[in-house]
Amino acid sequence: MASDRTLEGSVLDPLFILESGEVYRNPTEVKMSQIVLPCHANHCGELSVGQLLKWMDSTACLSAERHAGCSCITASVDDIHFEHTIGVGQVVNIIAKVNRAFTSSMEVGILVTCEDLYTNKLWKVCRAFGTFVARRTEAGKVQLKQVIPRTQMEQMEYSLAAERRRMRLIHAETITDLLSSSAAQLGECVLAQQYQDAVPAERTRVESVELVLPPHANHQVSTFGGQIMAWMENVATIAASRLCNAHPTLRTIDMFHFRGPSHIGDRLVLKAIVNNAFKNSMEVGVCAEAYQGGEPLRHINSAFMTFEVLDSDKKPCTLPRIRPEPVDGKRRYQEAIARKKIRLDRKYILSCKQTEVPLSVPWDPSNQMYLSYNNVSALKLMAARNNWMLTSEKKKVSLYTLEENQVLCFKVEMHVNVPAEQTFHLLSDLRRRQEWDRHYENCEVIIQVDEEDTIYRVATPSVGKGGKGQDFILLASRRKPCDARDPYLIALRSVTLPTHPPTEEYTRGEVLCAGFSIWEASSTVTKITYYNQATPGVLPYISTDIAGLSSGFYCSFSACSHFLEANKDSLAALPPSAL
Repeated sequence: MASDRTLEGSVLDPLFILESGEVYRNPTEVKMSQIVLPCHANHCGELSVGQLLKWMDSTACLSAERHAGCSCITASVDDIHFEHTIGVGQVVNIIAKVNRAFTSSMEVGILVTCEDLYTNKLWKVCRAFGTFVARRTEAGKVQLKQVIPRTQMEQMEYSLAAERRRMRLIHAETITDLLSSSAAQLGECVLAQQYQDAVPAERTRVESVELVLPPHANHQVSTFGGQIMAWMENVATIAASRLCNAHPTLRTIDMFHFRGPSHIGDRLVLKAIVNNAFKNSMEVGVCAEAYQGGEPLRHINSAFMTFEVLDSDKKPCTLPRIRPEPVDGKRRYQEAIARKKIRLDRKYILSCKQTEVPLSVPWDPSNQMYLSYNNVSALKLMAARNNWMLTSEKKKVSLYTLEENQVLCFKVEMHVNVPAEQTFHLLSDLRRRQEWDRHYENCEVIIQVDEEDTIYRVATPSVGKGGKGQDFILLASRRKPCDARDPYLIALRSVTLPTHPPTEEYTRGEVLCAGFSIWEASSTVTKITYYNQATPGVLPYISTDIAGLSSGFYCSFSACSHFLEANKDSLAALPPSAL
């Protein structure tokens, strides 16, 4: 817990003063504060997560509608991790604001903090990102206006929103592929372990029906998305309680999408069952379907929720084993194991602060999506910083440094007379970098993951005489602009592959965050910025430049400029996957 009353500001943004002298406030920002009453709580005196979800969804929807100027509906909610429970008498503070608008959808960031009025303590409960869609009006489909980020934090969230959107669009297909491959690998080996004291999964099955009444509808006469989430959380909690015969605590909700609308008069059928129980946690699958009269069921939503049972010291208890039902139950059992691994990978890669992320993360298909996201996000966060110091400049090639929290970063900026897209394609293929960068002795493709991600092995010469050269295993993630307000990006970070362990010939170097940001200055002029978070493996190559003792950076990037201009009309600029 944090006793700092400025926590809310530090998580969001420091005060930003306008030219008029007024304190800036995001025009889409909506705040809600609720004191937790007994009617909001469970029998443990803790705020029901279902009630919290209703408040979060309501606040976020109002923010979306403030920006859109029309009615909006909840389309999806990203993964939510609840860090703390909230007790009766405490105050819940929710802040929501639109991070970025696309054609007819927008991402809304939601921050939930808790306040104890008696001890004056304030702490973070969770952060979430919801996608809301503007509903059609009589004039037709809505074209949303662009969000104009003003502060550094808003600029970062604006930039990252494009990457999160990309992840959402491929999420369902990626998860399906991972579950299929993981379930096939598991086979029957897991199920061969029989536990005499295992609880039959059938015992945890819950089915409940709710009649959608006017109080459950929003101002658009559709069932309130937060209400559906609250009902789903309720049946999931009952299913979890039947396994452990205790009160469970909801820890995470996986990303979910609303598949269709529900309206007043619908009968909403909610089903839940424990898919699998691990040592200290269990996964509950829950779905919501709707019908009216004799019509067939309509699928509204499905979600996977992870619960724990805490002892008196708030430590997770050991849970009983579960015996899956035949056929579908076995499939759910195996898929829950695969999803657990995906969650652990996601938490390991995405949840760490940038200074805590390990230099190299093992790469495999199950964490590819999250590693790629982390790779691009880290570069975007570095690019969004605004306190760079100009260290040296030579013939319009500038070197900047930034030292923060004992971490040294540097960037090099220049302009070239080459179109931005051609520059992007030429720099995307690291195999061509040795044509202009003397630090690249050799570069080979190890894995062509897809059109946007490639894993390379790069060998570099020794800095000193008689020493070993270094080699790096790098994940290169490429991104084209989402719209005209985005740059082209090429993000680089180290990964580990069991097929390519360190060798005696080279010292294995590591890159935490590096890459290019490529902006279109005009149809023929491009601004290139190269970023690097200096690690022990990288620092020897740049230390004399940072100290002002040489201008090697100028030689390298002058050579880069000549390379780009010499190849600006070359078909070889196309990425490997296009050839």
